[in-house]
Amino acid sequence: MYKLIFKSPSTPLRVTQNRQIKTDYMNYKNDVEAIDAFVIKYKELNKEIGKVIVGQQDTVKNVLISIFCKGHCLLVGVPGLAKTLLVNTISDVLGLEFNRIQFTPDLMPSDIVGSEILDEHRNFKFIKGPLFANIVLADEINRTPPKTQAALLEAMQERTVTAAGKKYELGNPFFVLATQNPIEQEGTYPLPEAQLDRFMFNVWLDYPSFQEELNVVKNTTTDKKPELNKIISADEIIYFQNLIRKIPVADNVLEYAVKLVNKTRLNSEFSAEVTKKYLAWGAGPRASQYLVLGAKCHAAINGKYSPDIEDVKAVANPILRHRIIRNYKAEADGVSIESIIEQLK
Repeated sequence: MYKLIFKSPSTPLRVTQNRQIKTDYMNYKNDVEAIDAFVIKYKELNKEIGKVIVGQQDTVKNVLISIFCKGHCLLVGVPGLAKTLLVNTISDVLGLEFNRIQFTPDLMPSDIVGSEILDEHRNFKFIKGPLFANIVLADEINRTPPKTQAALLEAMQERTVTAAGKKYELGNPFFVLATQNPIEQEGTYPLPEAQLDRFMFNVWLDYPSFQEELNVVKNTTTDKKPELNKIISADEIIYFQNLIRKIPVADNVLEYAVKLVNKTRLNSEFSAEVTKKYLAWGAGPRASQYLVLGAKCHAAINGKYSPDIEDVKAVANPILRHRIIRNYKAEADGVSIESIIEQLK
């Protein structure tokens, strides 16, 4: 294991061998120093990922925020926008155990979580599946039937897998990064709301700009391949995950986050007019939790020691996008989820 040592706000992390992570940063002053070190580490991650991924700054930021908040991320975009490449690149710079699962219609739950076999001594032995890793890429997650999709439910919430009545712990840290193509509907199985709700972020990837696409073509049509360095270890990630949760939040920011989620509900005292007009269902309590956690991390990566309302607004779209459901009138009027969220902020 490792011990994290911060000598000053300007000193990068130094990692030394130790039996267990021990930190001396029990007061707020030292947490400030740790956040300053976190900013340095975040910038290093961004720079290294940028060797391969051109543009997509918001996408990279949201994926990293979800990782440092112990969350999962769903990447939605048309083919060719480097969704899978982005996840592969992030796994390379994080220095974690990585497994990729290609979701197909014939995939079974045991292909994901593992199965029991009879060994040479005629004893049952559990063989772990690809879910037992730190980073799991669920590629084209909507191409497999609901019974296989459901194999991820326990893992994403409890970080455990139950097989043959026995519970197995997953890796720490553990997060699922899933991809989905929004334009193909044949041969796909929409994710149930309960599973969508387990994703912290639903990130939409857009087409690159002309200059970004030009750079992509230049970088990918030669025999040059960038060398990626491991920027952060598993123990550092766990440390920063705990640090994010320790960041204090003012009461007015907490109230704003919870009120924003309540505005999406039809039966709430805070229901907005746009909610009553265009929404069928609102967001649940996980949205409030993730808004606060996301705001904490968004503030930290920008060098702030406590989030404000602007940080909540910054993470609201990817957190609420997959948790509120439009009614028929909204679809008929061509009102998008994003425009509704903007009116609720």
